[in-house]
Amino acid sequence: MSNRYLMGIDNGGTSTKAAIYDMEGHEIKKTTTNTKMLTPRPFFTERDMEELHKANIYVIKKTINDSMVNPHNIVGIAVTGHGNGMYMSDEHGKATHNGIISTDTRAERYVQKWLKDPAYDTVVRPKTMQNVWASQPPALMAWLQDHEPEVLERTKYVFMVPDMVRFWLTGVARTEITNMSGTSLMNLKTKEFDPELFKFFGIEKWLDKLPPIAKSTEQCGAITQAAADETGLVAGTPVSGGVFDIAASALSTGLVHRDKLGIVTGTWSINEYITDHPTVVKDLFMTSIYPIKDRWLITEASPTSASNLEWFINTFMSANKRNAQAAGFSIYDLCNKLVSQTDPRDSDLLFFPFIFGGNAVPNATSGFVGATKFHELGYFVRAVYEGVVFSHMYHIEKLRHINDKLTGAARIAGGITNSKVWLQIFADTLQQPLELVNVKENGTLGTAMTAGVMTGDFASVEEAAKKMVHVGKTIEPNPEDVPVYQKKYQHYKEVLKLMNPVWQKMETF
Repeated sequence: MSNRYLMGIDNGGTSTKAAIYDMEGHEIKKTTTNTKMLTPRPFFTERDMEELHKANIYVIKKTINDSMVNPHNIVGIAVTGHGNGMYMSDEHGKATHNGIISTDTRAERYVQKWLKDPAYDTVVRPKTMQNVWASQPPALMAWLQDHEPEVLERTKYVFMVPDMVRFWLTGVARTEITNMSGTSLMNLKTKEFDPELFKFFGIEKWLDKLPPIAKSTEQCGAITQAAADETGLVAGTPVSGGVFDIAASALSTGLVHRDKLGIVTGTWSINEYITDHPTVVKDLFMTSIYPIKDRWLITEASPTSASNLEWFINTFMSANKRNAQAAGFSIYDLCNKLVSQTDPRDSDLLFFPFIFGGNAVPNATSGFVGATKFHELGYFVRAVYEGVVFSHMYHIEKLRHINDKLTGAARIAGGITNSKVWLQIFADTLQQPLELVNVKENGTLGTAMTAGVMTGDFASVEEAAKKMVHVGKTIEPNPEDVPVYQKKYQHYKEVLKLMNPVWQKMETF
């Protein structure tokens, strides 16, 4: 098996990655590049589609060249990417609108109208098992119908970002089931698009724009000669359906058993577990289909995680960043050092990590509460670390209320895993051990597993996880600091509640 490799491709909100793996899950080579987030108006987050296309070509080609792997030995390819948002094209793959990213909230007023409609709880939620939100296709379709109706007329296909990239590579228009199960467009019982849902949202004209649904491990075309010429891949290499990025990250941590908590830290705070009994819970963020037969992924999430630190660094620490680079070390190492030099007992400074959206009230905004002259830079960075963890906890408490079996060690992935001090804050607040796996890029590994099942190298994604996922270390809670963080978290929740009317008032400005 040593001469057989898989490639995973992952498109987040601002980054594009490709990685090659052997069949034991070892990363041979990866490439990352960034794309610009366009914010033409408040609450809009978009991307240029030509830039996105070129970014995917670049990372694929460079990964192959730098790996020294014969592209003929790359036997399967799979794509993942951020969930929701919306990507539209004509029949040739030419974009008919900028890509819309999953942090876009332009359509919030449609969501509020729908959620207030009594029919939502009788018609929609029993089928979708989730709350509709502003970055999901129903809201974006409704907004485009009202404000840019010409987009509907010139669009042939509506994709999620992995489907768009796969279409560019294969010329085959399909939409992958785990991704689409998180869009509020599917009936999760029938596992099909439901015309009654489109009627409720008033978006019936968009139904025929959606390609046929494909399974995660199903072959959805092969690399075309044109794509091979651009990327260095071999024409005819099969491409699987891939998987929703939250499911890809879960797979990459070996999350294949029920009742085990999985946490993903990136732009989104993702907190999830697998079940064989999906239930309709009114305040639950999302239930989605998992790439294991008769399993669903229960998710609580919001765009409130580790990317808040990147924002803080770029906004307030640009000089520190330049100095760190000149000295030959990372700005993130400096942030970890600053936090390590502070004591959690010394400061009640709070940070609400709502730069890209909140999980308290619609359009809640970010900010620090409790700053005084005492608070130096290290305490502000600490507040960012703690605020991100507390936002995760806000979601995890909801999951624990639904499932009281989420008590064992939790699997964690994403940006926070690169910070020992941040992980310790997380473990102390969670009051559970955190298991880290030896993986650098969770999305690319998780989706590559589906390609390995497609090619027959693994009988199932469970077998792929068993062979390709390796647990590295476990972070245990520090008994001395657990009470400190419990007190701080309760304080966070109390102030969060008090801030709700403030944010609601600010919406009227």
